[in-house]
Amino acid sequence: MRTPRHFRKTSAVVAAGLSGALVLQAVTGQDSPGSAAGGAPGPVSSKAETTALQVSGDGTTASLGKRDTAPFSMLGVTWSDPAARVGGTVEVRTRAAGTGNWSRWLTLDGDSGQGENGAARGGTEPAWVGPSDGVEVRVDGKDAAPLPQGLRLDMVDPGSGEVTALEPAAYTVDETGTPEPTPTEPAPGTPTDPGTGTTPQPDVTVTGTPASETPATPTPAEPTDPEPPVAEPSDSATSPPTASPSPSVSVPAAPPSTAPRPPVTSRATWGADESISPEEPSYLPGERIKAVVVHHTAESNDYTCAQGPAVVRGIYAYHVKQLGWKDLGYNFLVDKCGTVYEGRKGGVDRPVMGAHAYGFNSETTGISVLGTYTSTAPSTAAMTSVARVAAWKLGQYGVSPTGTATLTAGDSGRSYTGRTWAKGDRLTLPAIHGHRDGYNTQCPGDAFYNKLATVRTWAGGPVSGLTLKSVTGGGSSGTTTYTKAGITVNWSATTPAALVAKYELLVDGKAVTTTAGTATSAKATLTAGTHQVAVRAVHQSGTTTTTAAATVVAETTAPTFTTKPNLSLRTGTVNTAAVPLTLKWKATDGAALKEVRLTAPTAKTYGPTVTGANHTARSGAATTWSLTARDQAGNTAGASVAGTPVILQESSATRSGTWTTKSSTSYLGGKSYSSSAKNASLSWTFTGRSVAWVVSRAATSGQAHIYVDGTKAATVDLKSATTKYRDAIWTKTWSSSARHTIKIVVVGTSGRPAVTTDGIVYLK
Repeated sequence: MRTPRHFRKTSAVVAAGLSGALVLQAVTGQDSPGSAAGGAPGPVSSKAETTALQVSGDGTTASLGKRDTAPFSMLGVTWSDPAARVGGTVEVRTRAAGTGNWSRWLTLDGDSGQGENGAARGGTEPAWVGPSDGVEVRVDGKDAAPLPQGLRLDMVDPGSGEVTALEPAAYTVDETGTPEPTPTEPAPGTPTDPGTGTTPQPDVTVTGTPASETPATPTPAEPTDPEPPVAEPSDSATSPPTASPSPSVSVPAAPPSTAPRPPVTSRATWGADESISPEEPSYLPGERIKAVVVHHTAESNDYTCAQGPAVVRGIYAYHVKQLGWKDLGYNFLVDKCGTVYEGRKGGVDRPVMGAHAYGFNSETTGISVLGTYTSTAPSTAAMTSVARVAAWKLGQYGVSPTGTATLTAGDSGRSYTGRTWAKGDRLTLPAIHGHRDGYNTQCPGDAFYNKLATVRTWAGGPVSGLTLKSVTGGGSSGTTTYTKAGITVNWSATTPAALVAKYELLVDGKAVTTTAGTATSAKATLTAGTHQVAVRAVHQSGTTTTTAAATVVAETTAPTFTTKPNLSLRTGTVNTAAVPLTLKWKATDGAALKEVRLTAPTAKTYGPTVTGANHTARSGAATTWSLTARDQAGNTAGASVAGTPVILQESSATRSGTWTTKSSTSYLGGKSYSSSAKNASLSWTFTGRSVAWVVSRAATSGQAHIYVDGTKAATVDLKSATTKYRDAIWTKTWSSSARHTIKIVVVGTSGRPAVTTDGIVYLK
């Protein structure tokens, strides 16, 4: 509801008129921002200044010209009537301290759409602009109803973490105390400090009504039970209590949750100055959270992770000191780096009543991500933290993050998409929904709103995007993986690891290995045979999802060379250092052959269906050719063959008929024999298993008959369109080494009878 609170305190100055006691705490200074001397957390004081906007005569526009200001990092535009809103456009731009550069125009949401009992002022969402020392504002009502009265710019310096010596710590107040005096606010257009045009406020913000106005009467908003005099309950180590409950206060229980509690940065750690919000927390009337409302704080995403606490302090100061709220409106805040901050006090594990969703505060908890997400999606880290907090809080009350909640409207309203309802209507909304679903605001921005389905799935499970990426340890053929026994299974998932309880490696449907939710791989040892391997992900909610199974064969039988490696001479150009030959083999495997590797005298790898390869070898040198067959499981078998290519020059042949010697460096040994005489012959005798006849060829070359061991084996034509030397034109191979005679006979081909030969090469 927007009704006056029983008690409101906004500054030490106001406290002077209260019937109560101001309690002071001594702080001796701090070594680092947000921590007291010796490293203990301590409060951080904020400063603020306000400047009235100049309103046009027809009341539809307002502005504040460019001007210098005291340092600030957060701002908002506020007005006197907390029930009013700006129907047009509110824009600001700021000058960066130190650089003098002006920002682009930033559009502020004309109504925060939150709602606090007894708020002193209405206002836009606060915008973090970073350290600044200049500002300009323009407000355009766009011919809507006149702008609300008392428009002013509020600028907040959230403090660096240094605390002065005497800070107000809390108030004790009589229930019949003197009403809080209201300072006077200058009317719009009233001249202010000539140097800056602003009214500096070291530790206080003026929240009174301009002298020219009639104070607005707040309209009822959301009905709530009277706030019980409850103090902050104790909490865990990660979120220490901000106050100790008095013996007379009934603090709701902190029920256990079905989801683990994420780390939460306490108010003390981010430097909350508790003296500015001394009132005790309120709790949901039914002490039950039904839904989570997701917000963004709007505007800049340019803050750094280290500035997160300062942004939170700025929002806290704006809500309390500028708008006159009892405390920070959100229950939790999350920065873009995923750090979760305790918002409104009362115990992060209790159903604390926030001021974040007008009309629905009494049944929800609010999480706001620092930044603007109209067109830029929130970071994975931020979304992960929102999902974790939502799962934990909803899990305390048995609400499924992927389900729905039925909420009772505390007042009539309209959503961003135009849905309307009356006070008391029951609305069914997702258990995790955006602020725009329950109020006419863009919050949490289009880009973030479009990600809420993902947040719900992350929070409620099961694990999404689970994929078995690979199974390693051996090799694969088609869809089957082979291994000797050990495997490493790799997977991925789109659900962040922080929301995954564990992964289980399944072999034939049974879990054989369990890993943490941060793992992306696991190992297992398989027995011989064919297995089905899968990965099961267990979400923190207990829901599970399992990948499709992969077929894995475990086997230890080595491949076999069904055809032992063997060598044969082949056609081609012969050099003493490179005699052309062919290495042949055949390997098989009972499961799946992966490859055959040549390991000596050179290294080559061949596929499983390859059974031969061309190589060269040095003449006169014995060479061993070593092969290793490897199957997909990694089992291996080796085999080898040795051979020595030997060149027999033409001069070593037995001759008949007329032969002449020809000399050229292109011939083997520099010489060759040539004959055009029909039936002239040369013969060589050798002991080996393969032979090649080496010749010279040209367009005028003739034919020759070849006899092997006295039997005609072939007639070879030496004619060639191009001149060739040392050409192995004909080869023959036997299964084993033996003594053989090769004889060539000149045919005497008409018109081109010449035959020129270098000799033969045989393999022993």
